[in-house]
Amino acid sequence: MGTDTVRTPPDDGAADLRREQRGWYFYDWACSVYSTSVLTVFLGPYLTSVAESAADADGYVHPLGIPVRAGSFFAYSVSLSVIVAVLVMPLVGAAADRTGRKKPLLAAAAYLGATATAGMFFLDGDRYLLGGALLVVANAAQSVAMMLYNSYLPQIAPPEQRDAVSSRGWAFGYAAGSLVLVVNLVLYTGHESFGISESTAVRICLASAGLWWGAFALIPLRRLRDRRSEARETALPGFRQLAATVRDMRRHPLTLAFLLAYLVYNDGVQTVISQASVYGSKELGLGQSTLIGAILLVQVLAVAGALAMGRLARTYGAKRTILGSLVAWTLTLAAGYFLPAGAPVWFFVLAAGIGLVLGGSQALSRSLFSHLVPPGKEAEYFSAYEMSDRGMSWLGPLLFGLTYQLTGSYRDAIISLVGFFVIGFALLARVPVGRAIREAGNPVPDRI
Repeated sequence: MGTDTVRTPPDDGAADLRREQRGWYFYDWACSVYSTSVLTVFLGPYLTSVAESAADADGYVHPLGIPVRAGSFFAYSVSLSVIVAVLVMPLVGAAADRTGRKKPLLAAAAYLGATATAGMFFLDGDRYLLGGALLVVANAAQSVAMMLYNSYLPQIAPPEQRDAVSSRGWAFGYAAGSLVLVVNLVLYTGHESFGISESTAVRICLASAGLWWGAFALIPLRRLRDRRSEARETALPGFRQLAATVRDMRRHPLTLAFLLAYLVYNDGVQTVISQASVYGSKELGLGQSTLIGAILLVQVLAVAGALAMGRLARTYGAKRTILGSLVAWTLTLAAGYFLPAGAPVWFFVLAAGIGLVLGGSQALSRSLFSHLVPPGKEAEYFSAYEMSDRGMSWLGPLLFGLTYQLTGSYRDAIISLVGFFVIGFALLARVPVGRAIREAGNPVPDRI
């Protein structure tokens, strides 16, 4: 293990740094299949159908005695998973910065999530509670692992390279998602020729995402290096460290202002990702094959979109490019409200719009935040970022689920998300990112 201090990319050998960056990309390659095949495509409609099979005559299930519409169970489970992540991530982030040993923590989170995902093979019949529990574990573990993974970015890329490195990482993830989704589509549509039921095909697709995640996580775990920060050797343990981190973040109000904006608009992004297949299946009456094809289109276009928006950021700056993507998100989501049922062509048009802005908006948000982190506090601050990314993304699914529960309409549920993008745009536009970077103690790139 290396013991060099953080934020020293220029002092490392260029070849070693490139090797570490390539290893870093592969964690996106490993875990994005979970986000695509499990969270976005298969688990929402499948877990909803399992809950429906366990529902009473009025369409309600009763986890812990609480009456819940079967159609809202998946959204509520996603909300619970990210609340769990909120409680865990700051403690793990503080421990990572205090000890300098991110890799063991990354490995533990990654393999806990991969194991829970592989366990979804046993989700059949009316085992909706098992599905909810596995979803909570897998999604919370994914959030913790992504926080640790993202915190490597300031250490492996100098400021002028971060937009490009971050965008390549997202592109790797969407490429993996596309590849595995093609295999999933073949298995699902041809399940009879393989001699298996439709339910078994779905469960194989779910479990295979966990196996893929665990197998390819080995590459970044071999190539990434732990860097010990001498300034954090005396950090406090547990919740005392969490309290200290919160106090420290108050010294950087502009960083907090960016996090607030990101919290709001990314809540909308994450909810669209997790609920799109439920909307297409239950409201638009589209078949699973159509949904898989649409998500595959999103993945393919997201690779190109992430790389293209990375180039736009070099010309117009990351902040302006993100703001442009939020306008596109708002228009695309509003159009989704008016999609006619049983019309897959228009659903594919909507998917194309989402794909072009999805990867770039996320990649540039990550790289922009990396400039706002005080040196030596990467994991702590990225735990707050990940809380905004996933850990605070309980509000969108909760709003989606409540809107459906109250109205019985998925159209009303989907249009309720537009406000996240409008408010997020307004908040981000007010953040002076150049001054925020200087106040964090970092050099300001020529174009930001």
